[in-house]
Amino acid sequence: MTNPAAIGQPLDRVDGPLKVTGRATYAAEHAFDQPPLIGWMVEATIPAGRIKRLDTGAAEASPGVAAVLTHHNAPAQTPFGEPDDKGRFTQSRAMLFDEHIRYHGFPVALVIADTLANARHAGALIEISYEPDEEAVTTAGEEADEVPGELDGGMEPDLFKGDFEHAYDDAEVTLDVTYTTPNQAAAAMEPHATIADFDGDQLVVYMSVQLIGPSVKALANTLKIDPDKVRVLSPYIGGGFGSKLGVHNEAILACLGALHLGRPVKVVQHRRHVFHNAPHRGNSVQRIQLGASRDGKLQAIGHESFMPMARGYEFAEPTGASARTTYRTDAIKSTHRVKSTDMPLADSCRAPGHAIGSLAFESAIDEMAYQCGQDPLAFRLGNMPDRDPGTGQPFASHDLAECLREGAEKFGWPSREPQPGSRSQGRQLIGYGVASTIRLNILVPSKTRIRLSADGTLTAWADMTDIGTGTYTILTQIAAETMGLSADRIKIELGDSRYPSSSGSGGSFGAASSGSALLNACENMRTRLLESAREQGLIGDEPADDARFENGQLILGDKTLSFTEVLNKSGAAYLETDGEVEPGDDHDNYSQHSYGAQFAEVHVDRDTGEVRVQRLLGVFSAGRILNPKTARSQLLGGMVWGLSYALLEELMLDERYGAFMNRDLAEYHLPVNRDMPTIDIHFREHPDPRSNPLGSKGIGELSICGAGAAVANAVYHATGVRVRDFPITLDKILRHLPE
Repeated sequence: MTNPAAIGQPLDRVDGPLKVTGRATYAAEHAFDQPPLIGWMVEATIPAGRIKRLDTGAAEASPGVAAVLTHHNAPAQTPFGEPDDKGRFTQSRAMLFDEHIRYHGFPVALVIADTLANARHAGALIEISYEPDEEAVTTAGEEADEVPGELDGGMEPDLFKGDFEHAYDDAEVTLDVTYTTPNQAAAAMEPHATIADFDGDQLVVYMSVQLIGPSVKALANTLKIDPDKVRVLSPYIGGGFGSKLGVHNEAILACLGALHLGRPVKVVQHRRHVFHNAPHRGNSVQRIQLGASRDGKLQAIGHESFMPMARGYEFAEPTGASARTTYRTDAIKSTHRVKSTDMPLADSCRAPGHAIGSLAFESAIDEMAYQCGQDPLAFRLGNMPDRDPGTGQPFASHDLAECLREGAEKFGWPSREPQPGSRSQGRQLIGYGVASTIRLNILVPSKTRIRLSADGTLTAWADMTDIGTGTYTILTQIAAETMGLSADRIKIELGDSRYPSSSGSGGSFGAASSGSALLNACENMRTRLLESAREQGLIGDEPADDARFENGQLILGDKTLSFTEVLNKSGAAYLETDGEVEPGDDHDNYSQHSYGAQFAEVHVDRDTGEVRVQRLLGVFSAGRILNPKTARSQLLGGMVWGLSYALLEELMLDERYGAFMNRDLAEYHLPVNRDMPTIDIHFREHPDPRSNPLGSKGIGELSICGAGAAVANAVYHATGVRVRDFPITLDKILRHLPE
């Protein structure tokens, strides 16, 4: 009988009961014998400059206030961004360090009081005057000319293949267009939150963070503390989307408060704080040049990206990644340029680079198909590569064409009217769109330790995190199948820096990396059990490969031994083994990606320009599917975000002050239930042994890359209006619609 907890089964989330009953403890919910004091951030109101005068007297005298921290009395720290050769996740994130203002909303004081109300009231009593920097830079566009050291994910900023200018000039059909995407926010359900507790020796930090190991280093470096004296815990996270990869402002401020007062201090970012004091995605300008033969064979692909970068914080998104990899071509020109701005940190945000890059690139591919007089699906299928176009490496596996074909059949693409704007239903214009989906597949070094106890239970430890994607469940299934145990005999403990170092969550690498390390630990445990059984004379010399592990038993030849029997016979209360994984030759020598094809049907009201998505369908190829239920949930969420990028999301910037004006979920528009159509998700499951020992591929961010472009292309097909400045709001469509 199939183990209901085995890999590939739709096991319900093992942490689900804790979450729905409120027993899963998130960062701001940890209890102490002495309730934490509450910190409130006071934000700067200029984009750049210095504090000229800061009077905290009235705030300090306000009821319930324990302290007001500023750059005058905050504990010693390493200057922001140092050391500059350690990378953004471990560099100093110093707060309240000096009088310098980095951006609008930058914390200038932390009021610590007995209640949130008292802290917030006291914060309003602080008197501050500034000396603004008259040359503050708050925007970036095509004038961006700084070459980043590298792109997020380790890619080179520039890639040139063949003679692009010659290939483009010689092409029979050319396209030269510019697309833009706006500033965007991750908008996780759980705002950034931290409780810090310092007992005079150890600093214990409960925070909402995706990467625990680097966070320990960042805190130790920032606060000038021995890393062994810092412990970070993050067992449950209410969404991250890249914005919680590293340590951010509220964590440093809470730690400063705890160090200053010797008491637990809690700092939870107000939703309005999050838009300036947590990372965001900067706006992009993307110039795309395509050249093709008259019969639709791509000969030249050019992609130039221009984006802002927060001053002193090195980060650049690989917006050109899709252009480098998706389609066969003779020549590629892919460049990335940034401009240092006096703005909040720009950092990873929901499938960094690939998400907004594919939004523009797949829309441009659609344009090129029409210019060549071809069906957009046929055009894509006619330009499938046999090797990675950018690197020349063979693909570890490549299933994009089959995803497109299967998706087209399931969606009903052949019934689509070829001519844009030719199908309507009453006053509704109807359009179909398609987009290819591709996302880099990554494996990150990870370790795990497991313990098999004499009572037949297994516990696994790793500093891995679960950002709501199902890590606890996936790891339970891997251990259950490998060891032949039921799910209720498995205990997964995550989110503690005292546990073995793992990949953490992000970049769609979490399940593969932490899961492969756990698989290795379980395989090592099976070997230990066999060795122990042989040492006790419980089994003979039969080949180890013949051993089976089922229902908590070791079965070899005619012997069936319970795990408990083997351990009791040896006199051991438990056995422990470690496991690890790291990328090898397969990741050096092969191009590794997950694939998908996405289709959208939209209705556009010809009187109002309102766009309603009626259907979304995706077919995805991501190796072995570890749990179809959690995988579908992630893909569904990604398709929601893709639709959101196409039609809704935009952080409005007041360029005078570098301030985002719609700093809440009332005015920063995100999809709600009424905005979402029927979403149909299908898997093409083909385990890839070159990906990792599990044969799985990254899936968390896959569907974000393509869903938005499918919607945008459907809007064009419905209306004949091509909008190149996202999001596609009704004002950009209405004036061009037929009467």
